[in-house]
Amino acid sequence: MLQINNLTKIYGDKKAVDNLSIHIKPGEIYGFIGHNGAGKTTTLKSAVGILKFEQGEILVDGISVKENPVECKKRIAYIPDNPDLYDFMTGIKYLNFIADIYEVGENERNERINKYSELFEIKDNLNSSVSSYSHGMKQKLAVISALIHNPKLIIMDEPFVGLDPKAAHILKEIMREVCQNGGAIFFSTHVLEVAEKLCDKVAIIKDGKLVKSGTMDEVKGDETLESVFLELEA
Repeated sequence: MLQINNLTKIYGDKKAVDNLSIHIKPGEIYGFIGHNGAGKTTTLKSAVGILKFEQGEILVDGISVKENPVECKKRIAYIPDNPDLYDFMTGIKYLNFIADIYEVGENERNERINKYSELFEIKDNLNSSVSSYSHGMKQKLAVISALIHNPKLIIMDEPFVGLDPKAAHILKEIMREVCQNGGAIFFSTHVLEVAEKLCDKVAIIKDGKLVKSGTMDEVKGDETLESVFLELEA
């Protein structure tokens, strides 16, 4: 579903990501962890076509992000760490705007908007301006907009930040549902307990380089993910 092959991204004289390779298969929830500045966000933005990169190749469903970015973007959804939405729109107008971009039919969009806005308990707020939303409400709106076109791959940067415990639980359930239906999830997080319980596989990045990856059991063995992470970061 997502193949990151020998990715290198350079800012000035610094390699933000250094020869990184990660492969994510359909049905997998793949966690991506590392300290601030380790290269997580740079990797995610490269994977979704926001950032150009100097070396390597990224394929989404077998399609090159470099050579065919629009086709790749049709298959993915990206939720950034800070939901920077259009404040001048109402919630419902924003969701319909996203649905229009992805050419989602009226029946499908209405069904998904109703389903997810009820789940995340913001249905009554959809006619209000996004500018009036709290950070948590904006995060919920961003999640709903990501799900509206039924993407094959969802890439998320710290998706649980700003969500209340109930909304975070619902998002975890949706992530599992997406993968059970043949999709894939690639997300970064600092909440290692969540990653340990939720992920099929995990990758740890340090100073732009992949230091450990594999199934959760392969990475942590008899230890906790937190203890392994702290040992590798020492």
